Amino acid sequence: NITVVHRSDGSGTSNIFTDYLSKVSPEWKSRVGSNTAVNWPVGLGGKGNEQVAGMVQQMSGGIGYVELIYALQNKITYGSVKNAAGSFVKANLATTTNAAASLKNMPADFRVSITNAPGKDAYPIASFTWLLIPTRIEDPKKREALVSFLKWMLADGQKDCASLGYAPLPKEVVARELKQIAQIH
Repeated sequence: NITVVHRSDGSGTSNIFTDYLSKVSPEWKSRVGSNTAVNWPVGLGGKGNEQVAGMVQQMSGGIGYVELIYALQNKITYGSVKNAAGSFVKANLATTTNAAASLKNMPADFRVSITNAPGKDAYPIASFTWLLIPTRIEDPKKREALVSFLKWMLADGQKDCASLGYAPLPKEVVARELKQIAQIH
């Protein structure tokens, strides 16, 4: 028997996972949908990555989901997932960056889903991490500090992504974000 373990609390991880399921299953999309918290049709709920992982590891036939960095840091075994190209791809930093790089038309506000992205080597359950940044900052010192930090994050900071367990952004995305940062005044 298989026991499904899901998040009992609302989470971005659940939003990303249910977004993927909604894209690959019309039945899932119509019956359950996509959100940070959904009415799961089966399974047991655990709060946070810790409880989900613990429950899966303690039960025979347990299956669940956690964010990649949590799985890597805790040396949790995980499988490959079928992507839009029909390839079974294992989550890692390169396949996550590949999912982001597959995006051809990014909206100006960067609000876009990259789940089930096209591409043979694109991991299908991936997402960007977003920052909400005001375009107008009155205090010049705060504005300069924020702009400097954002530029560092997209340049030198990208070099530290892998050691922290995060996928670096594709060059095309970095270039678009730098243009947007230039609009902060």
